[in-house]
Amino acid sequence: MGHYFDYAATTPVCREAVEAAVDAMTGGWGNPSARYPFGTDAGTATERWRNEIAKALHCQKDEVFFTSCGTEGDNWAIYGAVELNRRVGKHIITTAIEHSAVLEPCKELERSGYEVTYLKPDRQGRISVQQVEEALREDTVLVSMMLVNNELGTILPIAEVGRCLKEYNSRALFHCDGVQGFLKVPCYPKELCVDLLSISGHKVHAPKGIGALYIRKGVKLPPMIRGGGQEHGLRSGTEATAQIAAFGAAVQVGCQQMEQIVAHMREQKELLWTLLQEKLPNVKRVGEGTAPHILTITMPGYKSEVVVRVLGDMGICVSSGSACHKGKASHVYAALGLPKKELDGVLRISFSKETTREDVEALAEGLVQVSKQLFISLS
Repeated sequence: MGHYFDYAATTPVCREAVEAAVDAMTGGWGNPSARYPFGTDAGTATERWRNEIAKALHCQKDEVFFTSCGTEGDNWAIYGAVELNRRVGKHIITTAIEHSAVLEPCKELERSGYEVTYLKPDRQGRISVQQVEEALREDTVLVSMMLVNNELGTILPIAEVGRCLKEYNSRALFHCDGVQGFLKVPCYPKELCVDLLSISGHKVHAPKGIGALYIRKGVKLPPMIRGGGQEHGLRSGTEATAQIAAFGAAVQVGCQQMEQIVAHMREQKELLWTLLQEKLPNVKRVGEGTAPHILTITMPGYKSEVVVRVLGDMGICVSSGSACHKGKASHVYAALGLPKKELDGVLRISFSKETTREDVEALAEGLVQVSKQLFISLS
């Protein structure tokens, strides 16, 4: 693999998650809905892993509903919230720097007659509580804001916004995309004052294909999938027991080691930035980026897609933005209003517990080599 710096896109599955998945597939593969012991044992195991997710979120077990991914959780929260609040109005508040899993449903709702206010960030990628206050209306049915921006590492003021909605006695439901914040920063829905919060397994060393949506007790969200009545009737379909087991195991480990992991990621991030400043005088940081695992930089005059390709040839993996963009310009970086030369040179570098000093030094040296090999663009 070489030197990997795209952990904000996906993470390797940890050993504990692999073992839990294998055990579920080979020993506990019964249908959790079955009434005989082999099935009920699988159901008991599923609930045990659900409880691990709930403990990590500081919520009750019956407020956690498994999904296939963060995107599904975001979609379910958004479409479910507007349906639940359909008599309140047709106004939604979100930000211009949300993940496409939030923005695309909002655009679809706009085509269906909803009005969406997209809050613009400042040059550091920050959104203020005052912006939400000014946008809030009587007919606002949903506010959706991410906890940590996936391309900048900016931490948004979720708890403050949640308290603001309560102070205004707003009937709007508050959804938070917690995918990039979970197990990186405090991500506790009750403390954040949110009604709905989505998380994903493959960002925290669990496999792809599993996530969860926190639904605050008392919020009667409509079902996502109708059928056999699994997940308390809200998301039917036989439970993905192996993925659930792996997710629970990865979260258990992540919680136990969170303090050390966060400190390690922050240390590697600060080391890289120090080295880059020493070796590349023209490098700039993009956004505030206070989350411990994401460092976004720009090398003005160097095209990021070319830099990514050259680094890849050296065995170094970085991103020019969210993997979900698939080569298209990032709406997040565009929203900052960066000059074109800075916008064209943006790189997102992300860290995990597996990042080593050797990795960091290799990336710093790789960027130095890139700056020497490539001609700077005059555009």
